[in-house]
Amino acid sequence: MSSSLRLDKVTPDNVLDACGLKVRPEQEEFVAPVARSLAEAYVQPEIAWPRLIFDGELLVGFVMAFFMVRFDPDDPDDTPRSGLWRLNIAAGQQGRGYGRFAVESVCEEVRRRGQTRVTTTWRLGEHGPERFYLGLGFRLTGEKSGEQVVGELDLNGV
Repeated sequence: MSSSLRLDKVTPDNVLDACGLKVRPEQEEFVAPVARSLAEAYVQPEIAWPRLIFDGELLVGFVMAFFMVRFDPDDPDDTPRSGLWRLNIAAGQQGRGYGRFAVESVCEEVRRRGQTRVTTTWRLGEHGPERFYLGLGFRLTGEKSGEQVVGELDLNGV
């Protein structure tokens, strides 16, 4: 993995490149396009943390975190959570550590905000991201969010 990896904010200068970022075709059913993620971030700026992943000057991915939301806002017992909302690594850039870098960066931001666990969700399927998340230490909680399973990473154990 390159030492020139960084996360940058989405700006007017890079938003079109961000929207053009594509995952592999067999992964498209498992993650929303970046444009949809940016639209969701735009209407929920109080919780969304969208960032582009660069290796030097090369755009290699997109990550979006969320902070302090409930999966079920109608359930008063649903504990507010923070974590990984979206992760898109460009089709030709996968397998190079960029996804791990993005998840670790989200974990750092969650820690910086004083929290100790990261939550994410994913759809199950042959080309889905489950093996990736479990390999990073996420564990299934037994919960579901819509059609997706919920995974959690305890930052105290990392």
